[in-house]
Amino acid sequence: MSGLTPGTAAAVEEILTAVDADLDRLYPGDDAAAQPVHTVYVSAADAQPDTPARWAQQALTIADGAAQVLTGLADETVVGLARRRLRTNPIVDVRIDLEDGYGRRPDAVEDADARRAGATLAAWVADRPFAPRVAGIRAKGLGAAERRRGIRTLELVLDAAGGVPDGFVFTVPKLRDVRQVDAVNLICADLERAHGLSSGTLRYELQVEIPQAVLGPDGRATVAQAIHRGRPRLSGLHYGTYDYSAACGIVSAQQSLTHAVADHAKSVMQAAAAQTGVWVSDGSTQVIPAGDAEQVAYALTRHHGLVTRSMERGFYQGWDMHPGHLITRWTAVIGFYRSAMPTAATRLQSYLDRDTGDVMDEPATAMSLALVLARGFAAGAFSGDEVTAIAPACTAQRLARLRADAGSLGAP
Repeated sequence: MSGLTPGTAAAVEEILTAVDADLDRLYPGDDAAAQPVHTVYVSAADAQPDTPARWAQQALTIADGAAQVLTGLADETVVGLARRRLRTNPIVDVRIDLEDGYGRRPDAVEDADARRAGATLAAWVADRPFAPRVAGIRAKGLGAAERRRGIRTLELVLDAAGGVPDGFVFTVPKLRDVRQVDAVNLICADLERAHGLSSGTLRYELQVEIPQAVLGPDGRATVAQAIHRGRPRLSGLHYGTYDYSAACGIVSAQQSLTHAVADHAKSVMQAAAAQTGVWVSDGSTQVIPAGDAEQVAYALTRHHGLVTRSMERGFYQGWDMHPGHLITRWTAVIGFYRSAMPTAATRLQSYLDRDTGDVMDEPATAMSLALVLARGFAAGAFSGDEVTAIAPACTAQRLARLRADAGSLGAP
């Protein structure tokens, strides 16, 4: 059997070398940083330096009054770990909202609130680790009637913060056209020049809450194009539950994270973002734990179920809109990772020992198992000692090396 001719071999190598370069550039792998488990939205009219502490205390008060409900959702260890998280680092990621959750106000009022938001962001940086690790704003969008207001708000926030605070990110709502991403990139570059910052300092998220963000007029997935136009500034995609459902004609009583149109949009977002380093976040629920005991129990149980459902489908971040959401967020997140840890650690130990046991895992699966453990560590679901008691080889250093190899192996 004769081999390839030298000319064919050279032509194949030329084609595939270009493919290799494009794939490395377009799909660099996961962001090495820990993805936030949630994004809290709080109106700019209400945000203050003590907001994380107030939310945590309100969440603990709700948890005290609904202790029996919580222990029906998770065991006492999980609930205890969730409560500890509320006392130490209750909010990981927050947006001070100057869009839908803030409304339209006179320019002088929004100017003042934007400046106060900037000062609050700077105060949070000084109050870590209790304050959010990631914090920013959602300004008004890029539509003709509101973009000048949104840009002015962003400028005022950064001026009042004294520049770009550590961990700052801003959310761009209502993406409809990929050219809007080009405009955001220009805005970021100009603001960086104005503040004397290095290129790429400003980062942003895109909010998918209009159907045109998922499917454009040419039949292509707008969000997929937006990711590659926005990277590396673009850090995340956030699903907007209610605007998206309404735009698809879903009646208000049926608008939910679990509706078929929501699952379709998020599946497109998930596939488009895979291996790009761009995070995907689920959206919010408008049902809050307020009212009588029965209403609180219903809201807590519902939110816990929604968070768990999202995580089971690979969406590890979501929105929290009320202090009461924090207790069920952390209970669901910690419970999810804590229940997954023994199996993940055992399988990873077998992989590292090259002992297949009853499951033959591949390198990409090993990276995924390591990611489960890394996410659980970050959430405070378990300690390193608990992992190594099951899987001695699964030390923090070994897990870090596995995750570092994920990009070269094309693992999720």
